[in-house]
Amino acid sequence: MIEIKNETEKVILVGVSLSDQDDTKESLEELKDLVSTAGAETVGMVIQNREQQHPGTYVGKGKIEEIALLMEELGATGIVCDDELSPAQLNNLEKELDCKVMDRTLIILDIFAARANTSEGNIQVELAQLRYRAARLVGLRNSLSRLGGGIGTRGPGEKKLEMDRRLIHARISQLKAELAQVQKHRELIRSKRKKDQMVVAAIV
Repeated sequence: MIEIKNETEKVILVGVSLSDQDDTKESLEELKDLVSTAGAETVGMVIQNREQQHPGTYVGKGKIEEIALLMEELGATGIVCDDELSPAQLNNLEKELDCKVMDRTLIILDIFAARANTSEGNIQVELAQLRYRAARLVGLRNSLSRLGGGIGTRGPGEKKLEMDRRLIHARISQLKAELAQVQKHRELIRSKRKKDQMVVAAIV
């Protein structure tokens, strides 16, 4: 018999401390719990002291090199940043580290998705995830358009991006309609219970 088991993802947590009064360490400890809830294992933590986040890569070049070495040493498969990353930061970190890059928002949405067990909950989680992705697609599309065509913008890339954006927004519209329908149905049931004077109790 061969035992087949899923490999647990190993991640390194990355945070930026903007002042001595920052609670970055405590914030990363909280993030560690979130990562564990999502089903991954934290194998390391990296904090960089900076006056502000690097606009292009969240942390500086030297710290990226340090993270890359640490990932190799600890066998990590990805990183999770403590703050929500901009589209540019996300893309640049993926290029620099050649690994899966996530942020706190993505982890929280992942946990919600795993725990949603009602139709309304599932719809709301998918809506949140799609909006998160759409924001990053738009950012990437804007960065391409700023180049003004020419080198780096040729080929199907821009068309593919536009198609993804249209598909996401179409799905968002569909989910909004489904959510409205679910909420309307719930209101009908609630008003019927009220009309029939049915007593409802809940155990929490």
